[in-house]
Formats: sequence, C-alpha cells, structure tokens
Amino acid sequence: MPLSPQERQEFLAQPHVAAFAVAAGTGRGPLTVPIWYQYSPGGEIWILTGPESQKMRYLRETGRFSLMVQQVEPTVRYVSVEGPVTRTVPMTDEQHREMAARYLPAESVDGYLKAAEAFGEQVAVYLRPEHWLSADLGDPSAF
Repeated sequence: MPLSPQERQEFLAQPHVAAFAVAAGTGRGPLTVPIWYQYSPGGEIWILTGPESQKMRYLRETGRFSLMVQQVEPTVRYVSVEGPVTRTVPMTDEQHREMAARYLPAESVDGYLKAAEAFGEQVAVYLRPEHWLSADLGDPSAF
C-alpha cells in the first residue's frame, strides 16, 4: 500500500542510511552506494560528497539522482525519491556537524568530525524531490 505524501515525507526525514543512485553512462548500470542525507518535510534533500568524487562526476553529467530508504521492522516500508540537482555549494562546518549528529551518538560527533578532516574538501549537493515511490508492505512475520 503506498504511503500518503505526509507519511513518505516523515519517513524520509528519519535518519535512514540511503541507497544513492546516479546514472553511470551508456552500457553501465547506475552507480549505487550507501550515503547519509538530510531532509525536512517539504524541503530539499542534501548529501555531502567530495567535489571530484565519482558520484560528483556523474552528477555533473546527469544533473539528477535518486535515494531509496527502507526499514524491515516493525513493518516493511520504503520510500524512493528522484529529482534534479538544484545546487552544489561548498560544505560548511555547520552542515558537517548537522549531518554527523543526525547519524551518530552525541558523544561520537566531535571524534568523527576530527577524523573526517582526512576526507578533504566536501560539497553539499541539493535535490528537489520530483518523483516518489513508497509502500508499506506490513508486518514481515505475516508473510
């Protein structure tokens, strides 16, 4: 059963690890990798990546990407969203902290941010949700 627009936005706003997908060119399947993301209902989605990463090279070529998030307990549920890149900006320290705090326990954020300095320059890539797929398949024990 599809989720309502409000349900799918609320589900996407939770801190799931997403499957990120972007077209990788003729004769290739999409580049698909796990990624952290940020989203507030009704807004844009944003991710962080290196400005010269493989993800970013394909994003510059295609101008769009997809994210898919799921859970399997207490119910099998997923949301997939696809749309155009609306902007790419240099990552700020505030964005980096916000993303880390979304996924890590509070006591781990500072250590992670210190270690992440080794990642080098990062950019924030924004997506405007355009196409949605979603479903709640129910209790997996009932299958």
